[in-house]
Amino acid sequence: MKKLFVDELQDFRIGHQQDTDALTGCTVIICEEGATTGVDVKGGAPGTRETDLLASENTVEKAHATFLSGGSAFGLDAGSGVMYFLEERDIGFDVVFAKVPIVPGAILFDLGVGSPSIRPDKMMGYQACVNAYENTSVFGNVGAGCGATVGKALGNDYSMKSGIGFAAYQLGSLQVAAVVAVNAIGDIVDPITNQTIAGLYDKTKRQFLSSEETLISQAEKKLLAQDRYSGNTTIGTIMTNANLTKAQTNKIASIAQDGIAKTITPSHTLIDGDTLFMMASGKVEADPNAIAIIATKVIQEAIIDGVKKATSVAGIPSYNDIF
Repeated sequence: MKKLFVDELQDFRIGHQQDTDALTGCTVIICEEGATTGVDVKGGAPGTRETDLLASENTVEKAHATFLSGGSAFGLDAGSGVMYFLEERDIGFDVVFAKVPIVPGAILFDLGVGSPSIRPDKMMGYQACVNAYENTSVFGNVGAGCGATVGKALGNDYSMKSGIGFAAYQLGSLQVAAVVAVNAIGDIVDPITNQTIAGLYDKTKRQFLSSEETLISQAEKKLLAQDRYSGNTTIGTIMTNANLTKAQTNKIASIAQDGIAKTITPSHTLIDGDTLFMMASGKVEADPNAIAIIATKVIQEAIIDGVKKATSVAGIPSYNDIF
């Protein structure tokens, strides 16, 4: 397999828009011709749009875009801007009277990092689509990663800045890629070195603490739903040019959650909303098992990429400050 740059992707465009003062933003992944799309939600506190439609037994097969957004549930409004952009270009599911763009999405919680009164909205979603046709190669503190942080078991004072990352591979004519916004309560561990690269960090002692051990030590305090536990969720989209059924995209999205579990500890908690979409444009015949393996790999690498490309903001240190 060879690694791909984002501008080498076939059939998909990725765009971001953000407010760097409010520290929030959104990311859109567009497939103009439509992609067979599935989803898997592992976290216990998700915020999503149109995920029921993606169930294998439901009628519509293809989505025309997915979006990832900050802003908590308010950020779902960004999807309206994506729909508006696509409708202007006559892209959507033909219902005779109109073409309805199918745009599933998921949100993460970043209200406690910047300005909680400013969130991704319709205009930001629209501009992310415009940007998808102009500059797709920037990751880190952009789009849905603008206000993303990790390691929040002891509150924001111990958190680190993360962001949104990308990874992709090509095997023959098959392409598999992922874009992931990393906003977990837990720590980020490089699965190759087994080294913690971001997470719960004591800035005074300049050392990492264990999120898992910290949460276990607080087990009897019953703080599960309180303030510092509300700022989590890792969300992403896997893209491939393979020909897959809707049931296969749903299953591969589920398998690819292993990529989150291998890099984020703990993951899929009751207070994370971890959600992955899987989009398949249907151009190449390939083994779904191989695609699932590669999908898990690109999720892992996109998470690491999102952490390593993040930069410090608002006094929150990043990987680059420590390493």
